Amino acid sequence: MVVLRPGERDAIVDVGGVLVGHHERLDERWATGTSAVLVPEGAAAAVDVRGGGPGTRETDVLDPSHLVQRAHAVVLSGGSAYGLAAADGAMRWLAERGHGFPVGSDPAHVVPIVPAAVLFDLPMGDWGNRPDADFGYRACAAADRAEVRQGNVGAGTGAVAGQLKGGIGTASAVLDDGAVVGALVAVNSSGSVIDPETGRPWFDVGLPAPAPAEVAAGRRLAGVRPGRRGPIGRPVNTTIGVVATDAVLDKAECRRIAVAAQDGLARAIRPAHLMGDGDTVFALATGTGPELPERGAAGWSLRLDELASAAAEVLARAIVRAVLAAEPVGEVTSCTVLYPSCRE
Repeated sequence: MVVLRPGERDAIVDVGGVLVGHHERLDERWATGTSAVLVPEGAAAAVDVRGGGPGTRETDVLDPSHLVQRAHAVVLSGGSAYGLAAADGAMRWLAERGHGFPVGSDPAHVVPIVPAAVLFDLPMGDWGNRPDADFGYRACAAADRAEVRQGNVGAGTGAVAGQLKGGIGTASAVLDDGAVVGALVAVNSSGSVIDPETGRPWFDVGLPAPAPAEVAAGRRLAGVRPGRRGPIGRPVNTTIGVVATDAVLDKAECRRIAVAAQDGLARAIRPAHLMGDGDTVFALATGTGPELPERGAAGWSLRLDELASAAAEVLARAIVRAVLAAEPVGEVTSCTVLYPSCRE
């Protein structure tokens, strides 16, 4: 297996043209948030949906055969279907700055293309406390190329992964030709990221083995269903994410990246893609980096396969990092508490 070198920040913001921002509320009555992956100058975009219970917006526009070729942001949010409103705020923020699909001679006449996906975190806060357009606007306003926080931030604030606290994770890799691939993911899965029999992630990131007492505690927890701020009564879950590259790709090529990235999700979460999950992965290509050989030419498919393989690996690693970084919320414990000797 090829060992990929992480980018400078080991985060999706290592990809040229990508900014990230989060906004969340976490207190006794709130545990939810929104994350925005901004590409204000536009990026080729695609999506792959594998879960049985997705909550999405503007995914049809990403079909390679459709008119619009570039997206300007992807919004990931808590709040179940209510949280799709966060994309309204992202659209407003982008439109105020003239970013979007041009629809007239006036530079201000633009329609920002903002696909979105949501996860189910409603039991983690009081009913009615969920992201709205203001969350999306604030996430965009906070976006920059230095945002590398993980765990209980943005869309990961109220996330739960199996029996442990989920959250936001990010990672990146640099290929031999200098192309960068990065991922940002909000992990709120029905399945687990940690094998309860060993206390180690399903996807190996080189962690030390946890102490035997910690493994025993993890095995006991596997059969427990916590209260209101836990997995009980969670009819749907969902892991949602974005993979991005600076390589020059079109929408069809981005689609292959998104498809491959879902394999990374399945490596890191077991089981994955259940009917109660809405597992959705977007792919973005900013085009600020290397070009692929011409479609059909020698080396074209090999280069695309290399990017796709890297996307799967960085998404899997970002999923593990999300759970390793998360802290407890209410009755939902975390990897940091359950396996204190196990650190990235």
